[in-house]
Amino acid sequence: MMRILLVILGSAALASATTANAAPEYVGVKVCTKCHEVQGESWATTAHAKTFEALKPGTKADEKKKAKLDPDKDYTKDKDCVGCHSTGFGQAGGYAAGTAPGGEKQLGSVGCESCHGPGGGYRDQHSKAEKKLKASSEATPRKALVAMGQNFDYDKACAACHLNFKGSPHKGAKAPFTPFTPDVDAKYRFEFDKAVRTKALHEHYKLKGVFTGDPVPAVRADFQKTAKEIPE
Repeated sequence: MMRILLVILGSAALASATTANAAPEYVGVKVCTKCHEVQGESWATTAHAKTFEALKPGTKADEKKKAKLDPDKDYTKDKDCVGCHSTGFGQAGGYAAGTAPGGEKQLGSVGCESCHGPGGGYRDQHSKAEKKLKASSEATPRKALVAMGQNFDYDKACAACHLNFKGSPHKGAKAPFTPFTPDVDAKYRFEFDKAVRTKALHEHYKLKGVFTGDPVPAVRADFQKTAKEIPE
């Protein structure tokens, strides 16, 4: 009996450890925008929100021809393409090739979690921190979000696709490489500091002070200078 009990307890401990160490899951745009509605409305007008469309036959024909791709081919199920035209492809809770791009999670787009990381880990921390601020006027250390998987290295997140070509200055470049390189067309030359100041991103709003401390992205101060107040 004791041996059986030890086996049961050991299995429970293993299951608990596996759950604790599991990668946070992607939850999708629809979950993020339940709270960040105005950011979501702004994002929906950007090219990032519509990038999956470029994989369909007949779209972006001139660009595909220049990159030596077949403009009449359907690339929506091509694993070498969907990784940069969807969110979380090949990762826990992320986009699965062949599924509807809108779908329940709306992962067939470059959505919130492409930049901010899989929300399954840190979304509850956001809610708890906001309640804490309202109750005690006390901010939560931003490192708590990092510990739960939120990303603040936006430069690296962008480079993973925009600079993922052979001969790229990005050290993390790896196959499958993008065929849309600066050698094909100068418009594919990517400079993070310029790109993040375009309409490619969602509108930025004044932060409430829910979180404090590092890490703070270098571009945040610039965003906050012109950020709008969140509508009541």
